[in-house]
This record gives sequence, structure tokens and C-alpha cells, in this order.
Amino acid sequence: MTSQPTLKTAGSGPGDPGESGSSPSDHDSGLQAGLKNRHLSMIAIGGVIGAGLFVGSSSGIATAGPGILLSYALVGTLVVLVMRMLGEMSAANPTSGSFSAHADRALGPWAGFTIGWLYWFFWVVVLAVEATAGAAILEGWIPAVPQWGWALIVMVVLTATNLVSVGSYGEFEFWFAGIKVVAIAAFIVVGGLAVFGVLPGVDSDQAGLANLTDHGGFLPNGAGAILTGILLVVFSFMGSEIATLAAGESEDPQRAVTKATNSIIWRIGVFYLGSIFVVVCLLPWDSESITEDGSYVAALDSLGIAHAGQIMNFIVLTSVLSCLNSGLYTASRMAFSLGRRGDAPKAFARTTSRGVPRTAILVSVVFGFVAVFFNYKFPDSVFLFLVNSSGAVALFVWLVICFSQLRMRKIIQAEAPEKLVVRMWLYPYLTWASAALIMFVLGYMLTDTEHDGRTTVLLSLLVAAIVLVIALVKQRTAGRRAEDRDGIPAG
Repeated sequence: MTSQPTLKTAGSGPGDPGESGSSPSDHDSGLQAGLKNRHLSMIAIGGVIGAGLFVGSSSGIATAGPGILLSYALVGTLVVLVMRMLGEMSAANPTSGSFSAHADRALGPWAGFTIGWLYWFFWVVVLAVEATAGAAILEGWIPAVPQWGWALIVMVVLTATNLVSVGSYGEFEFWFAGIKVVAIAAFIVVGGLAVFGVLPGVDSDQAGLANLTDHGGFLPNGAGAILTGILLVVFSFMGSEIATLAAGESEDPQRAVTKATNSIIWRIGVFYLGSIFVVVCLLPWDSESITEDGSYVAALDSLGIAHAGQIMNFIVLTSVLSCLNSGLYTASRMAFSLGRRGDAPKAFARTTSRGVPRTAILVSVVFGFVAVFFNYKFPDSVFLFLVNSSGAVALFVWLVICFSQLRMRKIIQAEAPEKLVVRMWLYPYLTWASAALIMFVLGYMLTDTEHDGRTTVLLSLLVAAIVLVIALVKQRTAGRRAEDRDGIPAG
């Protein structure tokens, strides 16, 4: 069993029984508590608002009609349950490795190694996706700089931000997430007033609750479209777990995790369900403008708001930069945790005097740059493989969280029951139900050929199998070395 990383925080409690803490005088031994409570609060709120909500919701609406609300509600409920499980484990033991570190202890080193590296792989690919998306918007505004140039600029600036200190990352994310939150809140308020016909100066004949049932009904394409909608929206929720990784570098990790876990319900309810509800009420679900312009741009256009497209481009750019910023942070902290547990080169676990894992950040961003290169040079071959092979990692992570929590609850109750400040509801029944739902979604994806669901699952399973084999070989080799060492006669 490997030890969990211990952070250099003033007044921090002891680690798990049998865990060795890091020396306070050794500046390279761990991270520092540089995130303030306001940073964590906004990271928790903004973590569930990805660019996928703005960009990807139009295909979901076109597929399921108003019934897409049920798809979002089902996935949102699953995320709430998974976050509750993760919150239980992270509140008891806040760590930069989050679910990977918990899986390491609950299921074995092979599980922590496998899911940790898959998660890192997912985020370095996301770096390329988000950098390219942001560059496309910036090139539209300032075409004198080529798209690859904007991608380079964005990556370099946010890398520098992460290298300075965790506090600088937190400050950037505070404002990025703040803009997203204000924008969505304003959209819901303005759109809601228009839906009920009380928005001054706007005469929208097509807005109203009737859009939920007209044009073929609430489920115009049948109940099966709800499941297809789930496949299209599930990945826009990835990022909810970032708050539990960042909590380890906060002033009060346990309080931060508890607050983030308890607030996930209203965050998903307001920002996801609330905004999508407004969209499908403002416009008929089969409106051509939803697929041509995007759901949120089309909704703003229907209200006669000037420059709706540019306004939404700014909001999407902010979301992209936020995701890129958090993606680099998350990938580097996972690499740091893997290094601390011996699952990655030891250099990954070294930190600067400011508590920044410089090597982990630089290695992550280098792989991000390589993925960006593949996106521009081989978009339909190498990069497409990278995207598809990392696409189902979100579901793998959630599944591992479920199985880890089943085991960790017993460990915490046996060793430190006072640390169970956050408890999973109806344990273990809801945990098993969540795991069953995740496996059902993965199984259903195997039947989906229209939206590349089958390809995504099969390629993701292939990569996961390769990483798992490496983990098992590593574990067996380490076991043999330990046996040989213990078998040597003393003297």
C-alpha cells in the first residue's frame, strides 16, 4: 500500500494511520495552501460549466427535443451522487491525487496508477481541444495572427500563470469562472422574463412554455432519444471533480470539500437545467437556427439582442480559457500525485519554493503542445484517435469512484470515523445503483454508431487495457523486488 501525499499546510492534521508526513523544512516536499476560500468557491461553481454546455447542447436538443431536459437531469443526478461519494473520501483525506489516491488505497496500486494516468491523458488532450477552440475565436477577431499562433500564445500565457503559484491559477480561475457564472445567470433571468412575456422591449412571438409540448410533443423522437441525449451531454459535466483536487491546496481543505459537495445540486440545477430550460422555451426545438448558430446564440438572437453571436463567442472563449487553465492545473496535480506515490518519475513530485510542481506542469503542457500539433497536422487520423481514445475516461473515473467509496467507507469507519463529515446517501445502495447506471451508459454507447459512441468506448477501453497491463507488470515487479529484499539474510 502506498502512502498519500501530505501537504505543507499550517495546522494540518495528521495523515492516514501509518502514513509518513513530509518534513516542514523541506521546501521541495509538497504543495502549499495557496488557494483562498473564494477561489475554491468559484472553482467549484465554474467546474461544472464547461464550454461543452454552450457548444454541445445544440446537438442534444436536435436529437431529443425538449426531452433533452430529462437527459441533463439524469446525468446531473449521476454527477451529484458521484460527487457525494468523492466528497466523502476527499473530506476525510484531502489530497491532490483525489480519486486516484483514494483508488490506490481502496482498490490497490494498480487502480490508482491506471485511473490516474488515464485522467492525465484525458486532460492533456483537452488542452489541445480547448486551445484550438479558443484560437479559432481569437483568429476571427484578429485574423492577422494565424490560428496556430493564437493557440501557442494561449498555452504559453496559462502555463506561465500556473508556474508562478497556485494562487495565480486560483485568481485567474476566479475571474474566468465568475464571468461564466454571471453570463449564465443573466441569460436565465433575461430569457425567463421573455418566456413569461414580461421582458420590456422584447416581442418574441415564438417564446413560451408551449414550446415544450408543441412541434411533436415533449419527446418528438421517442423515449429512446433520452438515452442518446445522455451520450451527447454526459461529457459536458466532466470537471466537477476539480474542486476536490484543488481543495488539497486550500486554507481549509475539509471545509472546501464539504462546501463544494453540498452545493453541487443547486449548481447543476441552476446552470445546466435552468439554462437549457430557457433555451427550449425561447425557441422551438426543431428551429434551424439552433443547429446552424448554436443553441445559446439562437436564443439570444430570438430576443433581438444586438451582437448576440459576438457576446456568446466572448462567453465561450472565457469558458475555453477557464477549461484550459483548469486542465493544465488538474493534469499537473495528478502527475504530481502519481510521482509522490511512485507511479511516475520522482521529478514530477518535486516542487519549487512556492509549492509549484514545475516539472509536472511542463511535461503536461509539452504533451498538450504535441496534441495541438497533431490537431493541425493530422486532425482526421492521429488527433481523432487521441480524442476518441480519451472520450470515455470520464465514465471510467466515475466508475472507479463508486468502487473506491464502497471500500473506503469501511476503512474510514475502522480507522478514523470522526472524519466522515460528508456521508454518501443510502450507502451502499445508491453507490451500487450509480455504478450500474454508469455501466449501462457504457454498454449503450457500444450500440451507438451514429455519434461514434462505439468507437469512443472501444478505443478508450484499448488505452485503459494498455495502461492497466503496465500497472500490473509494475506492481508484480515491485512485489518481486520486495520479496528478494526481504529474503536476503541479515549481515
